[in-house]
Amino acid sequence: MLELDGLSVTYRLASGDVPAVRGVSLSIAAGEAVGLAGESGSGKSTVALSILRLLPRTARIDGRILLDGEDVVAMNWGRLRAVRWSGASIVFQGAQHGLNPVRRIGDQIAEPLLVHRLASASQAAVRVRELLEQVGLPAWRARSYPHELSGGQRQRVMIAMALACSPQLIIADEPTTALDLMVQAQVLTLIRHLIASEDIALLMISHDLSVLADVCDRLAVMYAGRLVETGPAASGFKHPYSQALSAAFPTVGDPASRLAPRGLAGDPPDPAELPGGCSFHPRCPVALESCATSPVELRPAGDDRLAACVLVEEKC
Repeated sequence: MLELDGLSVTYRLASGDVPAVRGVSLSIAAGEAVGLAGESGSGKSTVALSILRLLPRTARIDGRILLDGEDVVAMNWGRLRAVRWSGASIVFQGAQHGLNPVRRIGDQIAEPLLVHRLASASQAAVRVRELLEQVGLPAWRARSYPHELSGGQRQRVMIAMALACSPQLIIADEPTTALDLMVQAQVLTLIRHLIASEDIALLMISHDLSVLADVCDRLAVMYAGRLVETGPAASGFKHPYSQALSAAFPTVGDPASRLAPRGLAGDPPDPAELPGGCSFHPRCPVALESCATSPVELRPAGDDRLAACVLVEEKC
């Protein structure tokens, strides 16, 4: 359904070019959920926005983005406009900012149906009621304004909007970050159900590996604009960065993990001044001398897994 082939995104600034995404290759089949993880600034959201060319004009996209076999990068504006919402849709982070505060939510859900001429006004109203019930909201909520809903309800509205035109792919960018744990669990259960019942491909983005593992079939981990690991969500990580990202979350009821979190010191590198070799080596606790000079590509790491680490190769 979706194939990223050598995707690179460069922001052209007055101070020079900044590589935000570097050679990302990833595929998602119909009915499959893939999670994309990484720290802030790793390039996750840039990947998401590039799929439907929602990046600013300062961004240059290289490589191919194939949506059901059609290259999004090569689409003219008319074709791209037709694909948005109907072929692929996005659930943005922070529903409060994604909804128009002065329009009723029913009108906002109906808008893509009317723009794409998939329904008349009366048919769209029926579809809105169906979508609200599908995401666990009563149909009468169509008359509500965004400020009259809770955070979890607004997120459900965003999911209903994404489903309105029956897209083949949904991109969810941090859909549960602003929600409390109980509401987050409800939204994740809803997403799992929709994938199974609608045969939708899902690309879900988050910094929280536990959230992604709960929903996704496969996980991909990004660092400094590159993929450093991909593999099944059910098996263990092999790359040192993925392991550190996973260990950064404290264990409930375990004082040792709460008082001494096992995260990484320092910050990700500035995309404009990337270190040589493996970009992770300055923070890597097990780096070798060669890591500072020789870049490492993704390589087999067992269990249908790829990892960009020389130590993985030695262990395999």
